[in-house]
Amino acid sequence: MTPVVHGFDWPDRFVVGTVGEPGDRTFYLQVRDGRDVVSVALEKQQTAQLALGIDRILDELRTQDGNPFHVPEGTADELRDDEPLDAPVLERFRVGRMALGWDPSTAQIVIEALPLVVEDEDDDEDALDVAEPDERLVVRIPVGSARAFALRTREVVSAGRPICTLCGEPMDADGSHACGVPDDLT
Repeated sequence: MTPVVHGFDWPDRFVVGTVGEPGDRTFYLQVRDGRDVVSVALEKQQTAQLALGIDRILDELRTQDGNPFHVPEGTADELRDDEPLDAPVLERFRVGRMALGWDPSTAQIVIEALPLVVEDEDDDEDALDVAEPDERLVVRIPVGSARAFALRTREVVSAGRPICTLCGEPMDADGSHACGVPDDLT
């Protein structure tokens, strides 16, 4: 079966946001074009890696002789989006794999998100049968919007639970946690 592609080229809005309280947040990648809104859930680590990957691509493009794609170093104020996710947040799928690329013909960052695929064991063989995803999200955004997206994404990721200064692990809202530092070091 041919997968359903939720494709967005120069969308009205493309953001990462969360639902829930720190320590119990669900991260969403949300894109809107007109009335069409698609939200996919992803892990915090995937979210952080996406921002890092976008910044790496943009920083590398900036170093090209003459900056031919006009990649900004920072984020223009008019491109910042600090608004919450569009409600209601309806999860299309949970992201399993992501791909990130650059299209020089349109000077756009390309983000592709594929759903988490459940592997079924085949009783007749020792190999695993991996199903092809039945849908995917493909978003194409210009360099300025990509820089703003990465900035917001980093801010959303860092807005979680405070980090323990001793062990580096996240603490609960009340400041408690099971610190991994041995008692003789505290």
